[in-house]
Amino acid sequence: MSRPEVLFPLFAALETLDGIGPKSARAFEGLDVTRPKDLLFLLPYAGVDRRRRDSVQGAAFPTTVTVEVTIGAHSPPRRKGGPYRIAVRDARLDWSVVFFHAKGDYLERLLPPGQRRLLSGKVETFDGIPQMVHPDHVLLPHEAGTLPPYEPVYPLTAGVTLKLVQKAVQSALARAPELPEWIDPGLIAREGWPDWRAALARAHAPADAAGLAATDPARQRLAYDELFAHQLTLSLARQSMRRGKGGESHGTGVLQGRVLQSLPYRPTAAQTRAIAEISADMATPLRMNRLLQGDVGAGKTLVALLALLVAVEAGGQGVMMAPTEILARQHHEGLAPLAEAAGVRLEILTGRDKGAERAARLRDLAEGKIQLLVGTHAVFQKDVEFRDLRLAVIDEQHRFGVAQRMELGAKGQAVDVLVMTATPIPRSLALATYGDMDVSVLDEKPAGRKPIRTALVTVPRMDEVVGHLRRAVEEGRQAYWVCPLVEESEVIDLASAVERFQSLRAALGEGRVGLVHGQMPPAEKDAAMARFVAGETAVLVATSVIEVGVNVPNATIMVIERAETFGLAQLHQLRGRVGRGEAESTCLLMYQPPLNEGAARRLKVLRDTEDGFRIAEEDLAMRGAGDLIGTAQSGLPKFRVADLERQSALMAVAQSDARALLAADPALEGPRGRAARLLLWLLDQDRAIRLISVG
Repeated sequence: MSRPEVLFPLFAALETLDGIGPKSARAFEGLDVTRPKDLLFLLPYAGVDRRRRDSVQGAAFPTTVTVEVTIGAHSPPRRKGGPYRIAVRDARLDWSVVFFHAKGDYLERLLPPGQRRLLSGKVETFDGIPQMVHPDHVLLPHEAGTLPPYEPVYPLTAGVTLKLVQKAVQSALARAPELPEWIDPGLIAREGWPDWRAALARAHAPADAAGLAATDPARQRLAYDELFAHQLTLSLARQSMRRGKGGESHGTGVLQGRVLQSLPYRPTAAQTRAIAEISADMATPLRMNRLLQGDVGAGKTLVALLALLVAVEAGGQGVMMAPTEILARQHHEGLAPLAEAAGVRLEILTGRDKGAERAARLRDLAEGKIQLLVGTHAVFQKDVEFRDLRLAVIDEQHRFGVAQRMELGAKGQAVDVLVMTATPIPRSLALATYGDMDVSVLDEKPAGRKPIRTALVTVPRMDEVVGHLRRAVEEGRQAYWVCPLVEESEVIDLASAVERFQSLRAALGEGRVGLVHGQMPPAEKDAAMARFVAGETAVLVATSVIEVGVNVPNATIMVIERAETFGLAQLHQLRGRVGRGEAESTCLLMYQPPLNEGAARRLKVLRDTEDGFRIAEEDLAMRGAGDLIGTAQSGLPKFRVADLERQSALMAVAQSDARALLAADPALEGPRGRAARLLLWLLDQDRAIRLISVG
């Protein structure tokens, strides 16, 4: 599918615009501007009031003034580098214009004595007399109309001046074609949004400061275009993913019933609801692509197992994939007693399995004797074949982007996919990152989970904390001690961790303290973790590498040193490593006073709540979307106009609008569908365009 001709002028070289040569074209790359269309979406972030006044008299200095004057005498500088003054008179007052390092003959031509000029620039008082130093604009009276009453100010970069951007933007706007409308007409009418071209013109010529706000209708419309294009791409991905014929898997409930009977507690309402949503998806011929989002300790494992059992009840197999070997082994241990209660054969496959044992396991898998498999990405390897794989559960989403989800779907079998994440994400971001999926949320804690007591302590009270730890260890309890994130340097991180490890070993006794850090070979890391899991070491000192999901029920104390250096979500994840057993758990956040405002707010939020979704909303408000999930690895799109924090409500509208359009017109062939294709081209949604072409 090739780019529509109507858009060609917007995708031409930048040099084809007024005032741009090869050198400025290279400079514009610093603003991410490489084609005329990029200028359309480079919106002004501020403005200068250039409305005309008849005099500078009565202005609140210093301020920007636009005023017509008669030019008087020139006074060149008395000494080198001194001020060059020019007397001027407006309707009511005499004052002066000042230049530094300017050539006299140039100024005589710019401001010829006896003539009238329109000046606009910043006026301050000097010895009680108003003066304008280096006016921004000097115009002939008949050119006054070329100066907008409110002048837009654009982002700049080295080699690009404001005048250059303004001229280039006007030249690009002149090329913007009339395009058919891709937004639902009802939505446009309800919101009072202008059409695409009018919205661009308005956004680049704000009448006042309100025109720069995210709430301005022109800006809202352009933001919506971006969110809508993004959601269309995700919906097309979802459509192509689901189009892969899924087998229908109808559970009988027999195996699930055995598991539920073996549990000492009843599932929460949220777990029951999630299982119903998943079972309904698996029973349809469409392929499931669902995200199971639950806070630390919300009981995702049980939901995953019950989903896997639907596959087995329907006569198929299920696989659960974890990002690391430690996590895969843990899932295997956690699921084993439940699989046993159901009477189902569960095995594990990791990169470590070799030789005859591996061959035997692969044979049983291919023959269908193994009904459930847990593993790392080793289950992706060519020689791993299932007899009838119905469901793949992927743990810890953020290691798998949309691309990998598609790859898993392409493994031949049209498997249903359930992705689990323990990272609570605010709804607007969940839609931005997982808009191609349907989402089930576990927002309740299972019965019997005790709250974790969270306390703030200052670093100078370190000795008390170590004393407290010594008593706890003597009572047979275990603790994590997380070292600070020093600089971005693993070397320094490592030095601080080693030092803490040595001081704790001296305080608590040789064999009682273990150490894990990012620089260790994986086998050593696994061994240190295994000793802690087995209770051989009582305290585990770690840089922030303690894997998400590590489960040691006997660990009831979490000390986070220099907690102010961590982000909210990270602190919440770390705290979730304790509170997994019967005993009361404590999390100590040690900080170095004085705290800046942001750090104080983060630690306070953490102390006051254990609700991961509330913490995530706070985190979004404090840090912004890109930082929240690390834009680079999150696959979160970079929006030029849309602001996820302030316009999160638009994202939900965009998703339902995109899904509705595709439901009515799956190939985007109708009039609105064709218009939407133009939008996808315009906003570089290449993936969507490929999906349409293939479809």
